[in-house]
Amino acid sequence: MISVNEMYPLFLQSNGVNTNTKTIMEGDMFFGLKGQNFNGNTFAYEALEKGASFVIVDEPEYKIDERCILVDDTLSTLQQLAHFHRSQLNIPVIGITGTNGKTTTKELINHVLSSKYKVYATQGNLNNHIGVPLTLLNIKAKDAQIAIVEMGASHIDEIKELCQLAEPNYGIITNIGKAHLEGFGSIDAIIQAKSALYQSIKAIDGILFVNSDDKLLMELSSGIRRITYGQSGECKGICGDDNLFLKLGLPDYALNICTQLTGDYNFYNVMVAIAVGVYFSVPIEQIKTALETYIPTNNRSQLVKKENKTIIIDAYNANPSSMESAICNFAKIPASSKVLLLGDMFELGENSVAEHQYIVDLIRKYAFKNVYLLGDEFAKTNAETSWLYNDYEQLGVLLKKTLPSDAILLIKGSRAMKMEQFLNII
Repeated sequence: MISVNEMYPLFLQSNGVNTNTKTIMEGDMFFGLKGQNFNGNTFAYEALEKGASFVIVDEPEYKIDERCILVDDTLSTLQQLAHFHRSQLNIPVIGITGTNGKTTTKELINHVLSSKYKVYATQGNLNNHIGVPLTLLNIKAKDAQIAIVEMGASHIDEIKELCQLAEPNYGIITNIGKAHLEGFGSIDAIIQAKSALYQSIKAIDGILFVNSDDKLLMELSSGIRRITYGQSGECKGICGDDNLFLKLGLPDYALNICTQLTGDYNFYNVMVAIAVGVYFSVPIEQIKTALETYIPTNNRSQLVKKENKTIIIDAYNANPSSMESAICNFAKIPASSKVLLLGDMFELGENSVAEHQYIVDLIRKYAFKNVYLLGDEFAKTNAETSWLYNDYEQLGVLLKKTLPSDAILLIKGSRAMKMEQFLNII
């Protein structure tokens, strides 16, 4: 079997790494990974036909010719190769995790730093045991100046394992809240899992960027080198409000920034991007321009206009913490025709009914009048019968008939609920 050290020169000869023959490019190194419903080894011939430079397989029958490299386990080899590549990079690597906002934070920081540096960052939300190695292997040593690696977790040791791969020397935890409770079991387990990033940074005497207004994060980061941000701290901001777009002021710079993000829950995502930019000596005017020109995508805090209707679509994902923040922010908008269109939250295990009931109680607290709840989990609560729906088509027909022409809608739900499909109906 070939060692990772022997494979590394072959990787450097390749144009990149790929695990999907649908997107493979000429000169890519293809890894035949396995999943519950597929065996990547079976795509070895197709990968070669499409121009792969080398194909990594772990089943001997798929070693077609000398371009096929047989290893014990393709996933383990991918991770080892990524870790070896990381060891060759002498650049700042910023690790980001958190319950909510990590992808938006990653994109904001990338936008800010890219105004001055050559930055490589996680694409989309490729933030797991496969995505992180792919992110690392995408970094080109010849021109990389900074890397940003997003790290997600659905079980207790995952962040620790991803830190061992990526070896970040800067760290950010956006927040710690309720998500993936089914996998973690409790909020204490989530705290333990996320704080593994802080411990990894502490072990190498790296630097953290910490929300000074978050007591838990301040406590967890105590004794570690850190730069603080928020309404207090070393990088201070004031959160403004123009009903929809996030505005903030920086007293120390006598500067106002108006982003294209919706919701004051994005305040800290923007503030940490400013703190990181200032630390890495990006001129403040460039930071302002970068933040004001960043346009959210992928149904994350997007503002969509359709005729006279205004839609806040935040349907890429949902958990109890992000759902609560979105509803509380929506309640502050002064409008008479507000509509809540919410889908189930997933991966909550035995806590699911209680967490969905909490959201129902929150809706009642703010006395929203136009409420539509979609999914089996909301159906288990004591929500008003008129709020509950389990048929997309039926609800779509109803919305077409009943939505006020000047409605302002909040659409949110877990990814699997595909709430974005209502954009084509409304």
